[in-house]
Amino acid sequence: MSDAKTKSLIEPKTVSPSGSYDVAYFAKKHGLSMKDALRLIKAHGSDRDAADRAAQRFHH
Repeated sequence: MSDAKTKSLIEPKTVSPSGSYDVAYFAKKHGLSMKDALRLIKAHGSDRDAADRAAQRFHH
């Protein structure tokens, strides 16, 4: 029951659709908007290294 309570407290926009990457953390880490961060995470799925590399290229 505690898991259900915890999950209901998580904002839907802060966790990626795959549940593998916190969008707010990713956006802050790379200086991106939430929209851009979510777009990159969706494009690269659960591959965090690829998402990080894409975010680094995003500004250049």
